[in-house]
Amino acid sequence: MHREPADTVPQGPHQPCPSSTKSHVATTLLPAARQSLSDHAGSADPPAERTGRRQNRGMRTRLGCLSHKSDSYNDFTAILPDKPNRALKRLSTEEATRWADSFDVLLSHKYGLATFRAFLKTEFSEENLEFWLACEDFKKTRSAAKLASKAQRIFEEFIDVQAPREVNIDFQTRELTRRNMQEPSLSCFDQAQGKVHSLMEKDSYPRFLRSKIYTDLLSQTQRRLS
Repeated sequence: MHREPADTVPQGPHQPCPSSTKSHVATTLLPAARQSLSDHAGSADPPAERTGRRQNRGMRTRLGCLSHKSDSYNDFTAILPDKPNRALKRLSTEEATRWADSFDVLLSHKYGLATFRAFLKTEFSEENLEFWLACEDFKKTRSAAKLASKAQRIFEEFIDVQAPREVNIDFQTRELTRRNMQEPSLSCFDQAQGKVHSLMEKDSYPRFLRSKIYTDLLSQTQRRLS
């Protein structure tokens, strides 16, 4: 008995998909691919973050070590004025020891002032000394024309709220100084200068006498004599 062959669909090497099918596949697969890429990228972040955290911890450790060593000086070329080696030869142990007699003795000595300034830099409080020195210079002003402008510069740099190098004084002293700016005189900073002097004398000066900057300098002057 002869049977008719069943209808078959010819199979070519490539059967093109309808455009609607392509659109459906793209719509389905692309978001999944994007999600996969996003997941892969997300999984790569934690190691990078951990590396960053390790680097930050290492940096903080190094900075911490530096801060502990920052008040120790074996080489005073960075802090003494003029020619440091000559300064060390001129500075006697007796002179350096006398800095401990009083705060004003320290401030009146050229090398004592320079060493104290270097110490304050390690404590990030050198603005107190800079203000005190600015006031000392201001009181030597002889020109009435320059008096007001110099007073304003000092006020804006050290006294005004959020000044670049604002010193630590109480509200009443700040406002009194502000009123003094209306008619500047050679004494307009006297109260503020006195407050800052007292702060350094009671707070920074005792720590300076115990600091390695000072004790190392004393040791160098003593070794030079031995």
